[in-house]
Amino acid sequence: MAGLVLKDIRKNYGQVKVLKGIDLEIEQGEFIVFVGPSGCGKSTLLRMIAGLEDVTGGELIIDGQMVNDVPPSKRGIAMVFQSYALYPHMTVYDNMAFGLRIAKESKEEIDRRVRAAADILQLGPYLDRLPKALSGGQRQRVAIGRAICRDPKVFLFDEPLSNLDAALRVATRIEIAKLNDSMPDTTMIYVTHDQVEAMTLADRIVVLSAGRIEQVGSPLELYEHPANLFVAQFIGSPAMNIMPVTIGETGSPTKITLKDGSTVAVDIATPPHDKGKKASFGVRPEDLSIATDGSHLFEGTVSIVEALGEVTLLYVEGPVEDEPIVVKLQGIADVKKGEKLRFAADRTKLHLFDETGHSYKRA
Repeated sequence: MAGLVLKDIRKNYGQVKVLKGIDLEIEQGEFIVFVGPSGCGKSTLLRMIAGLEDVTGGELIIDGQMVNDVPPSKRGIAMVFQSYALYPHMTVYDNMAFGLRIAKESKEEIDRRVRAAADILQLGPYLDRLPKALSGGQRQRVAIGRAICRDPKVFLFDEPLSNLDAALRVATRIEIAKLNDSMPDTTMIYVTHDQVEAMTLADRIVVLSAGRIEQVGSPLELYEHPANLFVAQFIGSPAMNIMPVTIGETGSPTKITLKDGSTVAVDIATPPHDKGKKASFGVRPEDLSIATDGSHLFEGTVSIVEALGEVTLLYVEGPVEDEPIVVKLQGIADVKKGEKLRFAADRTKLHLFDETGHSYKRA
């Protein structure tokens, strides 16, 4: 079992800098999720931890030992890839046992580990089947079981659910959550572009952008207190609404002016010297509601209504030209396209970002 420490980890491909100084500590038993847009470096970072990519600079420490030059097979790591990578001519049992046979484990130890992993993943009835006789979700569980058999210090998952359809993704995500619960001392690092996976699985999320860490924190910490505009718009679905504003009265609360001239008071502290500066005002779609009294944030005309059953999404032409505001209402809302409505929000849930995109702290 192990924790990991990454000190100023850098990765270059010639003149191209992919990772630009990653500092991160991961405790034993944590479930860490790397998220970010395509090209941000999350899979490269995972492959460097696995030993599949060389470290250009910095120190990679696993269980107190620097492993920059240690080969993958000696790092005590097991990796589950996006592709199942199962041997088609081998049974489920043999696929799971293959690595142990290469390592020259005894027949008894191999059988014990394979059957223990099969019990965890509910693969017992399928041990004699070939991969072609399994569903996509079952194949991915076999790939995970093969990793479990190695009894690794660290599990690495590289977008393991992206090849599955929506229903199988949910089912397999639940299996991974159960696996994490059943192995509380094992460190797991998971790469995904799906924030639902990140929010539901992670103890902490690491948000990456352009080779740098933007923020590290628990899922709710990132959702409620994003450090900057990038994190604010990356975490949450639909994304946070962002509107350009000017800071009026500073202090706490702060008064801001929207482009249409309306003013809003937000429970956020701003320094006196920021008065008159440009800023970005954020509000999540789910924090907006149709105003029932005189107080409101803004008004606008509904251009699109998406009735999804559990929620209704409204796209509202409001204070930002050519940029609709998204409103997420619970259940089925009796709203028609073309209606002009006023929208309100709890001002303690509003966000404000300075000219550089960094978040002002709530009062």
